Formats: sequence, C-alpha cells, structure tokens
Amino acid sequence: MEKIKWGIIGTGRIAHTFAAALNGCGDAELCAVASRSERKAKAFADEVGAGSFYGSYKEFAEKADVQAVYIATPMASHFEDARICLKNGKNVLCEKTVTLNSAELEELLELADKNGLFFMEAMWTKCRPSFLKAKEWAQSGRIGQLKYIKADFSNMVRYDKKDRLFRPDCGGGALLDLSVYPVSLACAFLGNEPSETISSAHIGADGVDLSNSVVLKYPDGSFASTDSGFEIPLRNNALISGTDGYILFGDWFFCSNDVSLYDREGNEVEKFSYENDVNGYEYEIYEFNRCLREGLKDSPLVPHADTLAVMKILDECRRQWGMKFPQEM
Repeated sequence: MEKIKWGIIGTGRIAHTFAAALNGCGDAELCAVASRSERKAKAFADEVGAGSFYGSYKEFAEKADVQAVYIATPMASHFEDARICLKNGKNVLCEKTVTLNSAELEELLELADKNGLFFMEAMWTKCRPSFLKAKEWAQSGRIGQLKYIKADFSNMVRYDKKDRLFRPDCGGGALLDLSVYPVSLACAFLGNEPSETISSAHIGADGVDLSNSVVLKYPDGSFASTDSGFEIPLRNNALISGTDGYILFGDWFFCSNDVSLYDREGNEVEKFSYENDVNGYEYEIYEFNRCLREGLKDSPLVPHADTLAVMKILDECRRQWGMKFPQEM
C-alpha cells in the first residue's frame, strides 16, 4: 500500500509530537514541514526526517508535494493557514479549536466542499480506542438512558503575558484551549443541540477567560456540566451517567487509555485498557488516512456537524461573557 504523504505547518511542541506519531505510522510518510522562519523549518525537518522544508506557509501550500497537511500553528492562525492549504488542493487536519468562531469554520467547510477535499478537526480524543469503547457501551444501552455528564479540564498555569494562552490576539483563554474537550465529549454523547447553554467565566485583565463553567441542558432533561481553566487544579476526569450505571474516564479524560463501566450500585463490571501504538496521536492519523483512501469527505468519528455544533456553543459562551477577540472587533 502506497504511503500517504504528509506535511506539517508549525514547529512547536505539538508539531513534534505529531511528527513522531506520523513517523510511527506504517501508511504515512512525513515529507515536508513549514515555519515562518526558514531556519526553524530546516531545523525541524532535520530533526523529524522530512525531505523538504519551507520558510513560509504560502510557499509550502503552493509547492509541497503532499496529500495531507496537519495545521499545528497558534489558534488564531488556523483559519488562514487551513484556507491557504485548501485553496491549493491539500487535505487538512487542523488542530483544535479549528477556528476562533463558527463563521470561520463554515467558510473552511464550504471551501473544502467546493474543492472536493477532506477536512477534519484534530480532536484526537474522539479517535482513541477508549473513547470508542465508551461510545459502544453507551449506544448499546449498558448504562441505560443517559442523564448526566460531568467533565473537567483545569490546571494551574503560571501567568505569562507573552504566552498565547493569555493573549487575545492568539485566541487565548481557557474556553478554546481547554473547554473544547469537555464540550465535545458532552455533544458526542448527549447530542449537538442542547436546548440551553448556561455559562459564566472569570475574565482576566488581558481580556480572556482564566476559568469558566459551561452547562448544557437538553430537551429530554439530561444535561452536562463542565469546568475549565488555568487557575485551579481539578481531577480532569469525565463521568457519563445513566439510569442503569455510569462510565468513568480517569484523570486526563481526553487522552485516557483507560475507561471503566459501572452498574447502578457503583460496582465496576468492565474495564477497557490499551497501550498506544506510538504516542496517542496516531489514532487520528489512522482515521484521516482511512477517510482519504475511501474517498470520504467527512469523518464518521469527527464529523463536520459535531465540530460546527461545538464551535457554535463556544460562540454562545463568549457572547454571554461579552468576550471578543481582536479579529472579531
């Protein structure tokens, strides 16, 4: 089987992790990388074994001989970086959150559809075996009717005004960086159309949320509650509760290799565990490559409808807080 040729835009920490996953996948080949600096691009290419490098994203998009591109740039750059790749005929896997808002995402989806290209959010959680096992348990009725989800993602992060996490111009704040995970989990199990979104946040002096709470209420009476932020440490686990039991992801639920099933009395009745083939990022690569080979334009595991629904919920949260990014002013 001929390997799918990949490129990476961006040279930060997550780009290095993804490159390691690509190099560990038998059906993928890392062929090109790009940075805003030719020096950084060359250093990254030498480190990860990419055959070519580019000192600008435009040059990469126009010249790189790749079928798939992983966008690993800062959040606020995702829209422009993904758009230039789609305009130049390249299929795109874009790191979360894919854009700053749902309007930008809709434009990318329209462009991908117009050009007959595959586009997917890099929501690695939804491609991991533990997540798929939990979905299987829930959909087969193992915990009865789903009633409640509780998921958190909050840590102590030292303030640094230069850090993208605290910069509005970089799409900073806990909502887009952290809350996207528990909100995506809630929508994956309870649905993409909550009847009500209730949210509050602590907005810091820089104008981005340092912590937030999001509650999603659904027409059938079920609901999800999430807490995210940079100010307090939480367990960062996830509970999916139903009328006949519950499913529990352990600490760091979004990348957990373990998930357990409990009955209504709290007895563990089944546990699923696995070891990563590489580092955990390979599962979204497997899904992306599978979709390309099968000629799909939308992933069944990370469908466009899910990504768009989550972005609209995040938009609504920021609307309630009165928080806008400079690009939206």
